[in-house]
Amino acid sequence: MTAGTTRLGIGLAAVARPAYITSGRATDLGPHRGVSDLRARTEAVLDAAYAAGIRYIDVARSYGRAEEFLAGWLAHHPEVDDVEIGSKWGYRYVGEWRLDAPVHEVKDHSLAAFTEQLAETAALLGPRLAVYHVHSATLDSGALDDAALHRALAGLRDRGVRVGLSTSGPAQADAVRRALDIRVGGAPLFTSVQSTWNVLEPSVGPALAEAAHAGARVIVKEAVANGRLTPGAPDAPPRAVALAAELGVSLDQLAIAAALAQPWTWCVLSGAVDPAQVASNAASTGVSLPARVLTELEALAQAPATYWSARSARAWS
Repeated sequence: MTAGTTRLGIGLAAVARPAYITSGRATDLGPHRGVSDLRARTEAVLDAAYAAGIRYIDVARSYGRAEEFLAGWLAHHPEVDDVEIGSKWGYRYVGEWRLDAPVHEVKDHSLAAFTEQLAETAALLGPRLAVYHVHSATLDSGALDDAALHRALAGLRDRGVRVGLSTSGPAQADAVRRALDIRVGGAPLFTSVQSTWNVLEPSVGPALAEAAHAGARVIVKEAVANGRLTPGAPDAPPRAVALAAELGVSLDQLAIAAALAQPWTWCVLSGAVDPAQVASNAASTGVSLPARVLTELEALAQAPATYWSARSARAWS
């Protein structure tokens, strides 16, 4: 991170499209989810994030109009030249701006999809794109075995864009380790890893430590477990709520501080959807968790299959 900035990043997954799996959206967003509404909300979130010292911004082709909204914000702020932008390819947004869409995004990790989506991203973000992740790479998605795709990704790498992958699911560690083994032209292909890690699902941690040791940057996503580790969440673990109260911090701050405390973490993404949430998340960087608290939080871990089954069952709203 640039000197003087926070180790938080801001992700636009939950604010640049009308439906997502984060809990509490009826309260957080209400009915105002038209394109113009969410464009204004996204810009307010970005303003607050920048003011809080956040300098990494995470978007994706499938996050509704996230890249478009970000490009507009950058155009309105020509003085902002110190942010790093990471995007992702591999899913297409097909929700047609509907809350009740039967399908919101479709996965495609083919070379053709990469070529098409890179052109779309470049048209919006141009030279501001610094990191391009394969979106939710898994051992069976094809992205980690396609030599032609790897050569194309290496071409992007060699033009100065960091190539990475994001991971989801109970086998995240397998995908991370497979990616670390891939080399093109004698050099590692994947040097950025964005994975789900939180106190309820920390199983990818050892693989992320290996990634950091190998020289990759590790970005933590879903540190608040899609809203389960936020104040007032109906399914928040009672012990986590109690620990936050004992420390005098909010539950989101406890969860993000735990992710920041991992020695392999480069950046933790905030998924805030309004300036107040940005401020609360950003305050986590000032929270130092005692060793006993970190040990107690380890006891909250669920079996990966249990965690991911519950996550898959979450409704888009």
